[in-house]
Amino acid sequence: MDDSQSSSSTSSSSYDSAIGPPQSNVVGSRSSSQVLGINRFRKPDRLNIDRYTMGFLENKDGLTEDYWPLYAVAGGVGAVLGWIWLLLLGSSASQMMKFSVHILTTYLAVTSVLCFWAEQFFWGVVFAIGAGLQFLYVISVIDRLPFTMLVLQRAVKMVWNLPEVSRVACIFMVVMLSWLSLWSFGAAGVVALGIGDGGRWWLLVTGAVLCNIVHVVVSGMVFLVLIHGGRESTSMPPKPMTSSLQYAVTTSFGSICYGSLFTAAIRTLRWEIRGLRSKIGSNECLLCCVDFLFHLVEFLVRWFNKYAYVQIAVYGKSFNHSAKDAWELFQSTGVEALIAYDCSGAVLFMVTVLGGLISGTCAAIWTRVKHRDCIAMVGSTAMLMGMIVIGLAMVVVESAVTSIYICYAEDPSLINRWDAEFFGQISEKLHQRLQHRSARAREVVSRRIDDQMQNAVIV
Repeated sequence: MDDSQSSSSTSSSSYDSAIGPPQSNVVGSRSSSQVLGINRFRKPDRLNIDRYTMGFLENKDGLTEDYWPLYAVAGGVGAVLGWIWLLLLGSSASQMMKFSVHILTTYLAVTSVLCFWAEQFFWGVVFAIGAGLQFLYVISVIDRLPFTMLVLQRAVKMVWNLPEVSRVACIFMVVMLSWLSLWSFGAAGVVALGIGDGGRWWLLVTGAVLCNIVHVVVSGMVFLVLIHGGRESTSMPPKPMTSSLQYAVTTSFGSICYGSLFTAAIRTLRWEIRGLRSKIGSNECLLCCVDFLFHLVEFLVRWFNKYAYVQIAVYGKSFNHSAKDAWELFQSTGVEALIAYDCSGAVLFMVTVLGGLISGTCAAIWTRVKHRDCIAMVGSTAMLMGMIVIGLAMVVVESAVTSIYICYAEDPSLINRWDAEFFGQISEKLHQRLQHRSARAREVVSRRIDDQMQNAVIV
């Protein structure tokens, strides 16, 4: 493993240097907002720059400190929820995930009603659509949840036995909170001036990068534990967590930034299309359209998937190379059928969204009391902030899941040595899924032959 990592580190380094981290654009776009935050801090037009914006901006008389505490609420609530998750990881994680899956639809629907009541019609429609999609998705995958919870419980067991993993997540949550405090200072100045803070969506890129750094660090640690037979094994390299962290923020940083731009969006689209595809039935026209989208997304998944981060952590490859190798490994071993059945990523995403909604709700309620005209702007930004902070706590479990699947595909005996009962359960489920796919393929072929024979008789 070390030889392959060293042999590929040169190509990975040159690749990362070539693409460069996209964070420079984010930092550059936020530097101007920091100036606006300082300009409105404790005194209107402190830097005497309003005269340059008077012709095309409202130039309201608000101050940065009027809005900064509203964002602080979102960051604080998100941090508290994230730390609660990490503290309860070993005892109540399964119950928390089940609760989030079942309550999220209701929370989205109630939030939609409140938005309509507050005359925020756009966000009311957005949350109503979100509630509908969430309900349809849960209904379409309800039979997969028992297996999903089994995988998540074993991943939680793995993470709970590695306390340094939780420490890394806490450290990055502190780093993220520090960045959010600086970012929200500029955002508060922008809102005080009367500008719509459309740049809040770039915050997702920053959050995704930090989450994926943690993903690489934890994936590398879990993979080492599984391949060496335990954390206390004498063959374990010294200070593996420190080495993984150093590697993630230096050599592999470009690959992490690159993957952060695309992976989450493609995964979300794939979940929705898979859920819809499984419930279409015999509607050939609709099935044809959905199959086209499905194969398009599957092509993208081949080059952009979360399993690439394990390959980056272990072998030091570039992102696209890692994603392609991981997906070919799954397809050659049949494990891809198991991954397609598993919904662990979607469940963890639901927990993240629920936490973000709670953070956004708290900030929106306070905003309604103090600044009724900024509810939607502050509330939506606060929701994103909460999701990012809580996502740092969720990613440690997701990293363990991805590492377990990679190890199972490369050498199933590694999982058998770690947990023989889980190995038997996952192997049985894989056998069932492969049989299901074979039966479905035979059914499709048989149906096409029947259709061709009927057409021949008619002619």
